Amino acid sequence: MDRPSAPDAQYVLQFLSTALLQRGPAALPYAENTKWHIRQHLMALVEAFPSLRLRTATFTHDDGRSAHLLQAEGTFPIVYRGATYNLPVAIWLLEPYPRSPPAVFLTPTRDMVVKPGHPLVDPSGLLRATAVPYLATWVFPASNLVNLVRSLSHLFGLDPPLYSRPAAAPPNRPPSNPYPVSSSSTSSSSNLSPRPARMYSSLPPPSGSRYPPSPQTQEPMRPTEDPEVFRHDVIVKIMEKVHRDAANLRRAQEAEMEPLLAIQAELRNRGEELKLGVREMIEEKEGLEQLLQVVLMNTDVLEGWTRETEDSRRSGDVIDVDDVFEPADALSRQMLECTAEDLSVEDTIYSLDKAVQEGAITFDSYLKSVRGLCRDQFFHRATLAKVRAVQLQAQVTRMASRVSLYAS
Repeated sequence: MDRPSAPDAQYVLQFLSTALLQRGPAALPYAENTKWHIRQHLMALVEAFPSLRLRTATFTHDDGRSAHLLQAEGTFPIVYRGATYNLPVAIWLLEPYPRSPPAVFLTPTRDMVVKPGHPLVDPSGLLRATAVPYLATWVFPASNLVNLVRSLSHLFGLDPPLYSRPAAAPPNRPPSNPYPVSSSSTSSSSNLSPRPARMYSSLPPPSGSRYPPSPQTQEPMRPTEDPEVFRHDVIVKIMEKVHRDAANLRRAQEAEMEPLLAIQAELRNRGEELKLGVREMIEEKEGLEQLLQVVLMNTDVLEGWTRETEDSRRSGDVIDVDDVFEPADALSRQMLECTAEDLSVEDTIYSLDKAVQEGAITFDSYLKSVRGLCRDQFFHRATLAKVRAVQLQAQVTRMASRVSLYAS
């Protein structure tokens, strides 16, 4: 699943989208909520370092477990003593990435050797995570691959981890030691530090010596002027310009998409509001249908009572006015009785007014009778007010329970 050595941004995006959306046995083991960060990190990495290639491969852990993971493989530049060299590297994105740092390996060719005792690299080429500052202080989401490679380029420019193997010794002479000589050696090269190797690239290597010499030789390290190197540098610059143009185009497209994404979010919010409004209307409709059923039942009761009353009247039966209405409960009955008593007292006082005006009773008798009637009327009306208050409270309680029932 390798990609070409110099893909455009669209190819990288398509490769990452396909790999991260893969399902089934070939699915990558990264968390769903981190796949967007992984894609952004790798796109930025190949944009900053076009010599790195993306692929998926099988990684074997120290305990024997195997995992299908993303890998960035290729070279990154370092500057050592004024010359630029490319170090071969393989960056593995382990399962916890990006919450944990990646595993970084130097991948020397057969013509290279890892500097013994290097403080950042073990003999297998693995970078020690606790010794490399950027890996040791990896913090999600601030840390990323681009800054990691830039940090490694700076560190290895100070102390290169790879150098060329020495050439084979002539006959009848012992082979030269591939490692730096000790300070006790009489060789004049004992004060030279290991020199970095020029990494392979996607282009054919130049003829002659591809890497700087080992510390056992004394010839100075000079950048090559081979035409193939010049051609490679020109291609790299062209590719950098192409990547910059592609990045600018991508940014322009993202700027055009911002308003559309905002409209999409607004439409999504309005859709949720409409769903909520429809749900509330459906609930209100159900409540009204229940009230309608109650009204229809009461209508049927009243129509039945009207028919029975009409039939009784036609048959000549005498209808007792007091039996026409029947109170629904004790409070209603008490309210009916208090209202009747109040009205009867009112009628009596009216009759006494007419009697005193006509001289049928004396004024003193009128006052005495009215005083007693008014006292009774006051108690009837006070009782009536209390009954109404109790009925109102009961009605409010019933309405509250009905509303909670509809809401549930």
